[in-house]
Amino acid sequence: MGDYHNGNALLRYNSGDAPFEDRRFSKLIHDNVHGNIHLDRQSLKFIDTEQFQRLRDLKQLGLTYMVYPGAVHSRFEHSLGVYWLASDAVRRLKTYQGLELGIESFDIQTVKLAGLLHDVGHGPFSHMFEREFLPRVRGGIKWSHEDMSLKMIDYIVDEHSIDIDSNKLKKVKEMIVASKEGKSESLKEKQFLYDIVANGRNGIDVDKFDYIERDTRACGLGCNFQFQRLMETMRVIDNEICYRAKEYLTIHKLFSTRADLHRTVYMHPKVKAIELMVVDALIKANEHFQIAAQIDEPAQYWMLDDTIVKRIETSTHQDLEESRNLIRRIRRRDIYQYCNEFAVPKENLEHFKNVTAQDIICSQNSDAHLNEEDVIVTNVKIDLASGKNNPLERISFFQDYDSFEKLRLKDGCISHLLPVCYQDMIVRVYTRKPELVEAVSKAFENFQIKTYGKKTQVHATPEKKKCLKYKEK
Repeated sequence: MGDYHNGNALLRYNSGDAPFEDRRFSKLIHDNVHGNIHLDRQSLKFIDTEQFQRLRDLKQLGLTYMVYPGAVHSRFEHSLGVYWLASDAVRRLKTYQGLELGIESFDIQTVKLAGLLHDVGHGPFSHMFEREFLPRVRGGIKWSHEDMSLKMIDYIVDEHSIDIDSNKLKKVKEMIVASKEGKSESLKEKQFLYDIVANGRNGIDVDKFDYIERDTRACGLGCNFQFQRLMETMRVIDNEICYRAKEYLTIHKLFSTRADLHRTVYMHPKVKAIELMVVDALIKANEHFQIAAQIDEPAQYWMLDDTIVKRIETSTHQDLEESRNLIRRIRRRDIYQYCNEFAVPKENLEHFKNVTAQDIICSQNSDAHLNEEDVIVTNVKIDLASGKNNPLERISFFQDYDSFEKLRLKDGCISHLLPVCYQDMIVRVYTRKPELVEAVSKAFENFQIKTYGKKTQVHATPEKKKCLKYKEK
């Protein structure tokens, strides 16, 4: 990156605003997605710490590599990628609107650090740790990896005596939680800078640009979304990053590609089955390792990463026998059985309530003997990043580079082939015991008929699944 075409002009820029000789204090690395990346002096102070290097031991897609073998990339390279794209984005804005917007070296460095450090507080196994594990061992606790990132940044600064301006540090942390908090009315000056890393206004940010490109490559999937087009045409109007109206379909591809990744990769039925087993293993190992107790303080939390599974697997402690057996079942591909799924009918989405294992148990046949612990139900919501709403209605466009007014566009003005529904709710049922697949599948069918008056699943559970038996060890 560093050279790009815009019309007939070729834009070139240095890796920093500092004099050329300052490059002797930076590092040049080669990323398999973005090519050469320059790491500046201040960023290296954070990168070269054990807390940031921990990200090497956090796979970006958690346990997805058990289904997609190439998905072994880590949050370390993703963080470097977001750092680079954040740097690229803010420099492009400075190149074309720098005098108008008052973008300074301070702003560039702040945005770059926000991109670099946005995931430094992430938990093991992608989002499974905070969405599946923590609610079951510390129910009611309000914990997020974004908030932990803020704590971790302060801890790194203190632990390694990093010299950084307090105002810059404050703005870095505000940018990291911008998408979580939405548009903050208190951030009036240069609000557009908060749209770059974690966009709370409309969801278009360099974090998505990087993980969509990186994840599709790692999984061997095609990607028809080109973030470069948005980077080259974006423009700030009224303190908000806007996009050229002709890029409407490019932006739609951003959100549809993200939804496709959720359906085919992140929420893959087998991936979820393995995640459910790891959650059970972590719960059973929690008392021994005090896993959940480590989330309160960065000094303990930074030692927690994906290697906890290997620690369980190789331990000989009697307290970990159940957890160890679950991990070894995964290694031997004796995983929880995915029985079936159905998509909630569109007319029932508005008043849908999550289905529970108890709902399925109450629908079993009289000759079945299912217990609640035999059944696991997952309610998978897949949308275009705006819930039930059209994400493009939140985005501001402009007609061309001669115009200075923001536009809002409607789907009907662009294409009649775009979706009219923006959310799917998929209900899946699993069983911990392979020999119960038939009974659970039948109870699941009964539930659908009782709830919707018909079977809404696409097909019956395959007969070969119904004949599975538990593998004796």
